[in-house]
Amino acid sequence: MDKIQFHNDLKRLIEILPPKIVDALKPYNLDDAIELVLDLGRVGEIRHSDGKTNYIGDSCITDEEIEYITSRIQPFTSDNRSGIPGTLHRISAIRNRQGKVVGLTCRIGRVVTGTIACIKDFVLQNKSILFLGRPGVGKTTKLREISRLVADELGKRVVVVDTSNEIAGDGDTPHPAIGRARRMQVMQPIYQKDIMIEAVENHTPEVIVVDEIGTEEEAQAARTIAERGVMLIATAHGNTLDNLIKNPILSDLVGGVSSVTLGDDEAKRRGSQKTVLEREKQPTFDIVIEIIDRNTLAVYKNTAEAVDYILRGWPIRPEIRKVDQVYDNQPKAEDALVQEKIKEEEETLASQKLKFSFSRQEYVKQVRDFKKIYIYAVSRTVLDKVLERLNLQAEITRNIEEADIVIVHKAFAKGGTKVLSIANDYKLPIYYVRSNSMSQVQKVVKEALHITDSETLQGYYDDAERALDEAKAAIQKILEGADNIELHPQNQQIRKLQHELVEQHNLSSESIGEGNERRLRIVGGRDFKNAG
Repeated sequence: MDKIQFHNDLKRLIEILPPKIVDALKPYNLDDAIELVLDLGRVGEIRHSDGKTNYIGDSCITDEEIEYITSRIQPFTSDNRSGIPGTLHRISAIRNRQGKVVGLTCRIGRVVTGTIACIKDFVLQNKSILFLGRPGVGKTTKLREISRLVADELGKRVVVVDTSNEIAGDGDTPHPAIGRARRMQVMQPIYQKDIMIEAVENHTPEVIVVDEIGTEEEAQAARTIAERGVMLIATAHGNTLDNLIKNPILSDLVGGVSSVTLGDDEAKRRGSQKTVLEREKQPTFDIVIEIIDRNTLAVYKNTAEAVDYILRGWPIRPEIRKVDQVYDNQPKAEDALVQEKIKEEEETLASQKLKFSFSRQEYVKQVRDFKKIYIYAVSRTVLDKVLERLNLQAEITRNIEEADIVIVHKAFAKGGTKVLSIANDYKLPIYYVRSNSMSQVQKVVKEALHITDSETLQGYYDDAERALDEAKAAIQKILEGADNIELHPQNQQIRKLQHELVEQHNLSSESIGEGNERRLRIVGGRDFKNAG
């Protein structure tokens, strides 16, 4: 992994400070300082990245000292910001009601490299990425480093829309930290949306980098850029994806939200109210990354799916990446994925003493032939079990546009006219199940995925079927008032399926016995009543 390094031009910032303040700073270590705060009539402050504050000397800041600084920097823009040409330092002004500068925040700009090594594999996918996080966690730092990576290492045409000169520094020449990326400055923040569109229309970029999308017009400009096939790397106001979804101004970045009234059948199938929130359209950004702190990032690899899950109240876990850890970001990532899955498969099979044999070529084909299944009125729980038991490279998707296969319950097909119409438009194969039984769903899945069982596998599946049938019969007896029931010994995976089946009926079970005699005991009778 690239080593994290810090580079600053602290000397250039010190040069614009009054001699008295420079002398007062000498006892302090400024290596981890993030800003100097100089307010009229107060003692100056040094604020550090760990939250600590040191006071600069013991005398208050005067008018003359503030004027000394402002006379040595460029005039403030309409957003009360200025900088030092050739550096990343930023000086922001606080004014009184008459417009006089009465306070300064001198932000110490640093070039930090190595902070995107943990997400480099996502950057290399040529997908649009949105960063979220509170102020000061390093959003702009990551934009700067990504700009250099994409422009220099990948050789792409990159344009940085630099509204406050925070990405590439002040002055007409952009800071070397952005590499060969080009920079377009913005006269005033209100023009950021216009410069974003101008960048696309005039300079044929392959990638556009924008800091702080904060208005509805800027969100619309971002969508226009993405729809033209340009990769977009940006930050937005908001700490989390959940916050962004609830923001009516910026929610369009992740697909927008609208209230939808469901039909009776659909509401019943979902187990929800008739009026629900749904995602309106495809998100502008393919990937959303929450910056939790400077060393921890939470990655939502599929924005559309993540938004759908959040709106429907389903649990979703982002992938956590650590800046100081190594992740596979080389071009041969697929080979590494295959090796990892082969290893996991071999360990699982060895523990179950099942004699499966997968060659590398066969497994590569399985990984590359990964299928996404969209279901209508079909039990997700049953289908999950089938996919797990058949060990298939497939998953259930909530977005029909991403599906490879559609499976519909035949009895509810009339209510799914819209689903079937969309599936036909996308030329997706449609399969029907007659019921939500395990055997019926498994049969259709095998047909849809062209699965042919070997004798060894079929024997295992038959064992699992018999074990689950035994568990179902025992559950029925428990519900009718029977005492504890012990099942026949089974291997670890089959016991796991039995445990899950018991949990679905709000009952309790435990594994007892040792070795080949390890088996399930379902709690019933008095024990069940006491547990309840």
